Amino acid sequence: MTKKLGTGEEEKEMSFLDHLEVLRWHLIRSSLAVVIVGVVAFLAKDFIFDTILFGPKRADFPTYQFFCNLTRSLGMNEAFCTGPDFRIQSRQMSGQFSAHIWTSIWAGFILAFPYILWEVWRFISPGLYENERKNSRGFILIASLLFFIGVLFGYYVIAPLSINFLANYHVSQEVFNDIDLTSYISTIRSSVIACGLIFELPIIMYFLTKIGLVTPDFLRKYRKISIVIVLILSAVITPPDITSQIIVAIPILVLYEVSIYISKVVLKRDARKLKKQKSKA
Repeated sequence: MTKKLGTGEEEKEMSFLDHLEVLRWHLIRSSLAVVIVGVVAFLAKDFIFDTILFGPKRADFPTYQFFCNLTRSLGMNEAFCTGPDFRIQSRQMSGQFSAHIWTSIWAGFILAFPYILWEVWRFISPGLYENERKNSRGFILIASLLFFIGVLFGYYVIAPLSINFLANYHVSQEVFNDIDLTSYISTIRSSVIACGLIFELPIIMYFLTKIGLVTPDFLRKYRKISIVIVLILSAVITPPDITSQIIVAIPILVLYEVSIYISKVVLKRDARKLKKQKSKA
């Protein structure tokens, strides 16, 4: 990898320690961005907790209203119309304060994600050829857009489906659902972060194709195996009912097909460039 020292200066090879030093500063700046945004989230406690985090707990949450109207129109069970039935409690002396701190940090990570990607791009771009830099200009925008779409999908689909199912599940009427604050936040956090990262699949496939580890034929060949993996993944991050698993599996399968198309486009583009280079030679 090479890195420019400044305007008008020649590029020179960097040593391993030089790379570590550069990486260290990228990590420091990324961490500072997370901390700064996290401080803002910490100060916006009422909005973060009462509006965002505790939104899926209320029966008037948009997801429940949508599925309530849908099940009513289909004459199905109206379990979504009542919303989840549970209370949230904190069973540790520092429980609420710790939840406030860690929630602010994770909010900082989510909101600062585009900047983190920009720092990643600044680290890897000096090692790319000029044409590769030009072809990857939209990396930050597209990757950030996919991440936030995944976050919204996790928040409005995965989290409420999980909360509604688990909160309304009873082994006996003698047992009351008083959910610990940490457990509740963990359910939402894992749903949101997992979906945000899963929706980065097309970007991952783009770079894997660029370095020659993945081809469209490879992705098509193992499509059936991938479908099984997607269904298993859907079963892991959703409550154990078939409807929720299908709802989650569909966008992941769509992303897989999009990844095949992206891989195909990348190979065609590289083939055209190679052909032009040969014709010029």
